[in-house]
Amino acid sequence: MTERKEVIYWLEQGKADLKTAKDLLKSENYYASVFFSHQTAEKALKSLYIHKKKRSIRGHNLVFFARELDAPENIINACAELTPDYITTRYPDAAIGIPFENYTKESGEKHLKIAEEVFLWVKKEIEK
Repeated sequence: MTERKEVIYWLEQGKADLKTAKDLLKSENYYASVFFSHQTAEKALKSLYIHKKKRSIRGHNLVFFARELDAPENIINACAELTPDYITTRYPDAAIGIPFENYTKESGEKHLKIAEEVFLWVKKEIEK
């Protein structure tokens, strides 16, 4: 696969994950919405990483990715908010309590807004 196609594929999947996060929020599946908000940001950042560094990167630490991309402070802070949710939305032993009980409409909305911020920043960076 060419580098350009890979960039587009990662970004498009991030966009699809953003829609999924919105749909899950509407259906009151808050923990799953938060997970897909994380996935939105992760895939967008990986897209930008491939675009800028000409190679892919593995992992789920959004703060690391953002720093590697010289992201502005607000994006790094957004990533710091989303990063722990990769684990805590999925595993009952990773947080205090069962994931589906730990997230609310408010937390879902907050994480979705943050994911959108990261996604839009990435999109602008790629379009430069």
